[in-house]
Amino acid sequence: MVDVKITDLRRKYTRSGLLDENLPENPMKLFNQWFKEALHSEVIEPNAMALATVSSAGSPNVRMVLLKGIDDNSINFYTNYNSRKGQDLAANPFCSCTFWWAELERQVRLSGTVERLPESVSENYFQSRPRESQIGAWASDQSKPVADREELERKFSEIESRFKDQEIPKPVAWGGFKITIQEIEFWQGRPGRLHDRIYYIHSSGKWNRQRLAP
Repeated sequence: MVDVKITDLRRKYTRSGLLDENLPENPMKLFNQWFKEALHSEVIEPNAMALATVSSAGSPNVRMVLLKGIDDNSINFYTNYNSRKGQDLAANPFCSCTFWWAELERQVRLSGTVERLPESVSENYFQSRPRESQIGAWASDQSKPVADREELERKFSEIESRFKDQEIPKPVAWGGFKITIQEIEFWQGRPGRLHDRIYYIHSSGKWNRQRLAP
């Protein structure tokens, strides 16, 4: 059992907030600014994001993945296309993501449509990965059951031997996804739980902004 009173757990937020006059018309400008600040802060993995998908049966799933690219109106990440998230996105090409930067008392939520990145882009990124990560992509049949840890390690050793002294090609079932952002919300913790929530939605070719009650 937990030996603390969970209802008493709370953090007092102290940082300054988001003034309307300082907000950009394009939210990606603010996202880039916040991401750079997270990179230069004490955040352990600033590019970690919770990715939520929905299966063909309508069941939601969420897990942590790593942001690997930011564009004018999109972000991207990489995975095994045959994984649960890959299958979800093939059935329902929409998703939501959340970044939580506790050290900065900030959260960013976004949602949008999803499509695969071009094969050439996935290939270039795969070749930039550490060799152990490349081997791992071959050794792991992501989301499938394995008998035990030894089975994974045996597969890793087999792939390592197979490609010894060779360039490792990208697995066919491994690659990137591009999330074209349709909605994005910036959350800044404020004292007294009167947090700032700034919501943008892309409609008719432009971004519209609202302030939401916390």
